Amino acid sequence: MILFRKFRVLILMVFLIACSMHIMIDLLPKLERRSSSACSCSHTPSEEPQNWAKHRAKPGSESGWPNKHTLRILQDFSNEPNSNLSSHSLEKITVGERSETLKRFEQLTGDEKRHAARDSTLKNAAVKGSRLSALFEHPLYTRPLPPLTDEDTLFNVNTDIRFDPKAAENPEWNGEGKDGDYAPTGEMSSDTYPNWLRFHIGINRYELYSRHNPVIDAMLKDLVSQRITSVAMKSGGTQLKLIMTFQNYGQALFKPMKQTREQETPPDFFYFSDFERHNAEIAAYHLDRILDFRRVPPVTGRLVNMTKEIRDVTRDKKLWRTFFISPANNICFYGECSYYCSTEHALCGKPDQIEGSLAAFLPDLALAKRRTWRNPWRRSYHKRKKAEWEVDPDYCEEVKQTPPYDSGTRLLDIMDMTIFDFLMGNMDRHHYETFEKFGNETFIIHLDNGRGFGKHSHDELSILVPLSQCCRMKKSTHLRLQLLAKEEFKLSALMEESLQADTLSPILIRPHLEAMDRRLRLVLQVLADCIEKEGYSNVVEDDLLVEGLNTGTAPQR
Repeated sequence: MILFRKFRVLILMVFLIACSMHIMIDLLPKLERRSSSACSCSHTPSEEPQNWAKHRAKPGSESGWPNKHTLRILQDFSNEPNSNLSSHSLEKITVGERSETLKRFEQLTGDEKRHAARDSTLKNAAVKGSRLSALFEHPLYTRPLPPLTDEDTLFNVNTDIRFDPKAAENPEWNGEGKDGDYAPTGEMSSDTYPNWLRFHIGINRYELYSRHNPVIDAMLKDLVSQRITSVAMKSGGTQLKLIMTFQNYGQALFKPMKQTREQETPPDFFYFSDFERHNAEIAAYHLDRILDFRRVPPVTGRLVNMTKEIRDVTRDKKLWRTFFISPANNICFYGECSYYCSTEHALCGKPDQIEGSLAAFLPDLALAKRRTWRNPWRRSYHKRKKAEWEVDPDYCEEVKQTPPYDSGTRLLDIMDMTIFDFLMGNMDRHHYETFEKFGNETFIIHLDNGRGFGKHSHDELSILVPLSQCCRMKKSTHLRLQLLAKEEFKLSALMEESLQADTLSPILIRPHLEAMDRRLRLVLQVLADCIEKEGYSNVVEDDLLVEGLNTGTAPQR
């Protein structure tokens, strides 16, 4: 009997010890979160995720979770390729460090500045160094445009005419109200238009924006600082994109971060199954500007609060219902799209901060129609079939006889786009667009560059097939490429310097920058082979002639 009582006491003690251990295991994560919240973190969530998870909306309310949609315990995707945490993206240089470095840089002499630009200690300093400034002062980057007529500008604006808000559907945006919104003031001149509208007004037949237009930098600052008033999903596409509207009524396309900067595209991935990269969109804008094409709409990076700046302001119920909290207490959402919108490809913050690219919208199609063209060297988008250009070495001869490639500069613009894509490693150029008003004598708009900069260890030579088949190029492009291959204007150094101005800097890791230098040499080698085979005058089209400049087109043979 005594032994039986002792056995019961032993069983009871084991049970109490097991209960104590379970209680300690449950309390440990809470204690860790409480201790971590006491530290001074650089990115503090706007709301406590636990409180948001417990919150229930009243009937008819759109700000909380509906009763029929309960939170699900889902897998934590933070360590998967679609993670939104980057070891680079969240480590920023403080404002004090930037200003102090700038002061020291301004005190240097000209020679010391050139040496300092090469010094690795200044690589992370957001200083507009001498290389980029010197590049834009080079004669190749200061050529004037032909005189613009009404037919050469996208919008004909009379600066003497005052804007009448009563004649427009949208409210006016001149002065800022007490809440930061742009309040109506009656009338306004074109000089007081918001920066996004001034960007639209500046579009002409030859360029999307001018080389030294201060409106572009001001608009990029607006995209970073303006309050987001509305968010909606963009229809179409294989991956999630958001349309964001700001307090000055401007709009931008937001591509959220899906991969870290160090993650390369797996070698077994097809080009059409790869993730779109937000940093590729940002880098593409800077590369396009350095090449002096100016055919990519301005893009900047922004760190967005997923709760305050997306979930709480969206009226898109389909988007709102896809928000959830991961087991790691991070805010996540996945939206709706063709392929990569599911819980397995959710976009998660740390805990509710997500970075992404913001590309400025082009004018509305109702005001400025655009024409979409199929890229002659479009890929098959099939796992086994090849496109015609991949099997026919004389394919370019057929293209040259087909409008609009049989006259004007369109074929030469395709060559520009080919070089632009090769430097980025972008294989996904299936279509391009032009403004309908300008007909065929205008530039190509380089949209949707998210699949660039996926592999720095591989150079996809098939992207250069249009150039090797046609052996044609503008003289201005050829001279700029030769200039960017020199040590004084090294492409990687110019890109690094230009990208430092972005709020999410660093945008590209060093191997991607070095890959652009390597690919630039390959482009020049292909051109050298073409010139050796067909002769310089048959390969390089002189678009720098006075008569070519006056007409805006290259002279025809």
